[in-house]
Parts: sequence; structure tokens; C-alpha cells
Amino acid sequence: MASMESLIGLVNRIQRACTALGDYGGGNNALSSLWDALPSVAVVGGQSSGKSSVLESIVGRDFLPRGSGIVTRRPLVLQLQQTDKGQQEYAEFGHMPRRKFTDFAQVRREIAEETDRITGRTKMISPVPIHLSIFSPNVVNLTLIDLPGLTKVAVEGQSETIVEDIENMVRAYVEKPNCIILAISPANQDIATSDAIKLAKEVDPSGERTFGVLTKLDLMDKGTNAIDVLEGRALRLQQPWVGIVNRSQADINKNTDMMSARRREQEYFATSPDYGHLASKMGSEYLAKLLSKHLESVIKARIPSITALINKSIDELEAEMDYLGRPIGIDAGAQLYTILELCRAFDKIFKEHLDGGRPGGDRIYGVFDHQLPAALRKLPFDRHLSLQNVRKIVSEADGYQPHLIAPEQGYRRLIEGSLSYFRGPAEASVDAVHFVLKELVRKSVGETQELKRFPTLQTAIANAATEALEKFRDESKKTVTRLVDMESSYLTVDFFRKLPQEIGNPPAMRMEKGGNSAPTKGDKGDKGDKGGSPAPINVDRSAEGHFRRIGSNVSSYVGMVSDTLRSTIPKAVVYCQVRQAKQCLLNYFYMQIGKQEGKQLGVLLDEDPALMEKRLQCAKRLELYKAARDEIDSAAWVR
Repeated sequence: MASMESLIGLVNRIQRACTALGDYGGGNNALSSLWDALPSVAVVGGQSSGKSSVLESIVGRDFLPRGSGIVTRRPLVLQLQQTDKGQQEYAEFGHMPRRKFTDFAQVRREIAEETDRITGRTKMISPVPIHLSIFSPNVVNLTLIDLPGLTKVAVEGQSETIVEDIENMVRAYVEKPNCIILAISPANQDIATSDAIKLAKEVDPSGERTFGVLTKLDLMDKGTNAIDVLEGRALRLQQPWVGIVNRSQADINKNTDMMSARRREQEYFATSPDYGHLASKMGSEYLAKLLSKHLESVIKARIPSITALINKSIDELEAEMDYLGRPIGIDAGAQLYTILELCRAFDKIFKEHLDGGRPGGDRIYGVFDHQLPAALRKLPFDRHLSLQNVRKIVSEADGYQPHLIAPEQGYRRLIEGSLSYFRGPAEASVDAVHFVLKELVRKSVGETQELKRFPTLQTAIANAATEALEKFRDESKKTVTRLVDMESSYLTVDFFRKLPQEIGNPPAMRMEKGGNSAPTKGDKGDKGDKGGSPAPINVDRSAEGHFRRIGSNVSSYVGMVSDTLRSTIPKAVVYCQVRQAKQCLLNYFYMQIGKQEGKQLGVLLDEDPALMEKRLQCAKRLELYKAARDEIDSAAWVR
């Protein structure tokens, strides 16, 4: 059976891994939640209450900066990791993960210098923690957080809000339900005035998370003792009180060995007439073991919730990895396969826009149903077929010899001139659909999540699709222009055969009484066209009505052609542009990338550095969570 020490060590390793990834609690991401879920011990006390001495006694090393006033100006997250006996002690900082400190005097200097890097050489404070891990056979597995000492008055050089700022910082740690509070109070002061106990009572009214520590027992006035406090009569907590004897200033000045200081502390309690009966439950060494044992029970109780949090976070990180995209192979075959898969993903979304699965395709129908008819209605036929223009064109078409029966050349010129106006709306329809397709390409590229990690490929696909659309547009314009030209090149004869034929007033015509015309000799008269042709109309070819009739006939013919083009132009546009875009938008691109080598393919798959970094961090977090889950699953504890 593995001991609970393995679980405490696991918690420390997870916390160190979180620290390496830049997370130390209090944030909104998954790792911050994990950090907050892991139990730790926060050391709380007023300035000069002996916090530093307690921590150094637990570690067995003299490593913390000392001085008057506020010395701890940033939280110090101290992670103790027990190593095998005989191994050398060393320390590592979170901001210097690859450097091992074996000289603890250098550790003290680095703490002071790292504090100054954030706060400057001032008396200001910062909530940004310093992370320090100590590996030693002389420590128990434990995470301790040394917080700035509580104070009541701001001194010169400090902000007026320093008292409130420190208290808020300390509260941010001790309010967490998984935080064990180590409340440090000097024995030579009234316990009722203890800042640490006051704050602990506020955030932990039941006292279940609070351990009381009395320091400086050897400095109490003669004839007094702290038995009532240590035995819980003066102030009862759910957890026991522990007395500590700090090193004297003389011992500190002499650099007295911490192991010697521990032995001297044990001798003090063992020989003290006041505390002798409590000697086995006093001292820094006992405090460390007591905290470690309590931490074991807390971890044991929290294992189910920690495991649930880890599993939930793994699922979330797996989903994020899928969203960001998995790493791709480095060989040309894998890269080509990836590019083709990404192209297919884009093509699928583009087709969904066209087919109605996503918005946008309906705008193409809007071009045919609204824009094209509106453009046809606005064509200037009224001006072209005005009486004045009809008279002018018909007269000019006859030249020096007037037409004999009907002004065919005038008709043709008027019709050809009218039909030429259809080129504008036809080409405008092509351009409007082209614009819609380009917009759908742009939207589809943006909506293809898999492409976001490859900006170079994203641009290449967008460019290739746009080039293809331009070719489709050019072909479409040629087609709709041909449709218009075909209408001009061959007129629908049946339309004109159904019109009444015009007969002028030649000299051979004679007028009967009553104004009726009669046929000349040899003319049997008009009995009508047995085939259904309209009866001839006798007109004055110079009269206004004659030219109005010509304009009306041409207008009717142009209207018939307009109805035809209104149906055929959309068919041509869909066939040449929309259908081609659906079937072969990236065909030329496929041919091009099929000829490229691995290095060129790699350029297309050059990812956004920010996205690569995000995936790397996500992968590290996922690896951490999986390792934590495996270790927790494999560890056994006393049931």
C-alpha cells in the first residue's frame, strides 16, 4: 500500500506543474480551478509575529529575508518535497525552473531581488506570488504560503491603503475552503488582540481549518505562561494549538544551524516546568508533522472532488484540442492529405451556403427575382421608340428610295437598337451573382474552423476560389451576351406575320364613293388570308399613326424578347457560375498542390504562431491532467 505521503507529493507536483504553466489560482481557467481545489497551508500573522522563523524551522533552513517593518511584500508559495535520505538539498524558483540553488543564502537573495523586480525597492506590496520549491530529506511533503504580515498603520513610503490591501490579499487565500490557516500569534502579546486569530475567525468561524501557533514563548514575562491558550481554554479551536520557540536574534546573527536550533527548542519544552507535560506536542518539528498529517486527511476527503474536476477538465481540454486542431504529420503524404481534408471542409460549408443549409444562397435568387426584372423595366425603350426617333430611324433606313410595302429595314434597325440595351442587365446579373459568390467564399473560409490554424492555406484557398469565380464570371458574360446577340441575329418571323399588313395609296388605287377603296382591274379584292393572316390596312405612310404603329409593334416584339431573356439569363448564369462553383471551385487548386513537394506543402501549413502557442499550452495542460489522474488512480490510501 502506498502511503498518503505519495498523495501529498502528487499534490505538490501538480501545483508545481500549474506554476510552470503560469497558473497559481484565483483565475478563471481550468488550471486555476485545479490549483484552488488542491489543499495548501497559508501562514497568516501580524508583522514581526515570527512567521519567518516558523517557516524556517519547518524547512530546517535559514532562507528567508529578514529586517524591520514589512519584509514579505509578495506571497511566497513554498512547496516542500521530501527526497530520499542522503540526497543533497536544493531549491528551485518558478521563474528560474532550470537552476538549482544549493546555497540557501543565494535563495534568500533571490527572494529579495525577485520581490524588488515587481515592487521596486519600496515598501509597496504585490499579489503576484513567488514560487519556491525545496527538495530535502529533512522536510515533509507540504505546501506553505507565506503572506505579507498584517498591519494596522501605514508607515512612510507606503500607500494609505496598505492596511486594507494586505488584508484583502490575505483574505483572497484564506477564504478558499481548501486552504488550511496557520494563524501565527506571539505569546508575549494578548491573544485577544491577535490579527491572525481575528481574521481566521471571520473566514473560518467553526475553526475547522485553523491551526493556532504561539511563537516567542521564551520571551514571555517571568511568572507568566501560555498554558490556557495552548490547552484551548482561553480560545478554543477545532485544531490544536502548537507552541514554538524562535531562534534569538543572537542565534540569527551567529548563523546558528537550524538543526541545532530545533534541538534547543526540544530541550526548552522538555525541561520547562510550565510546558513539560506538553513537550511531545510542541515545537516546529511536531508542527510540520501535524500539518502534514492533517493535510493527508484533507486530501483523502478531497480526492473524489479533485478526480471529478480533473476528469471534467480533461474533457474540456480534449474538446479544445479538437477545436484548435491536432498536430499534423511532417511527411508530404500526410501534409497533402491534411490540405485536401481542409479544402473539403471549406467546400462543404460553401455548398451549404448555396443549397440553403447556411444563409447567403438566397441572395442569388434575389438577383434573378428582383434585380434583373427591375433593371429590365428601367431600360430606355420609351425614348428609343418615341415617335420622333421611330420616324427618324425608319426614314433613314429607306435611304433615297422609300419602302414599297412595309419598312422592314426600319423595323430591323429599331429592333436591333432596342435589343442592344439588354446587354447591360444581362452582364449586371452576372456581376451581381459573382459578388454574392465571392462573399460566400469569404464567409465559408472564415467559418471553416479547421482553416483558422493555417492562415497561409486560408489565403491560398480564398485566392484560388476567387480566381476560379472570375473565370466562371467571364464565361457567364460570354454566354448571356450570346443570348442577347442571338435574339438580334434572327428575329421571330411568326410574330410579324401575325401583324396586319400595311398598304399605301399608289396611283393605281381609285376611291369609290363614300371613301372606300376599290381594287384595280385584275384585282379580285381582299377576301382575307385563308391561313389566318390579318387583313391589309390601308395607311398613309407619312402620317403620325403609321409611325406610332411601327413603334408599338417593335415595343411588343421587344417585350416578348424581354420575357424570354428574363428566363434564359438566370439559367445561363446558374449553369456557368453557380453550378461550376459547386462542382469544380477548387479543381485547379487541387492540380497545383498535387504537383508541389513537401517543403512547399509545409509552407501552406505554416500555422499562426499565437495558435501554435495556444495549442502547446493546451497540450501541456492536458498532459498534466492526465498524469495527475493516472497518479491519483494508482495511489492507494488508508480507507
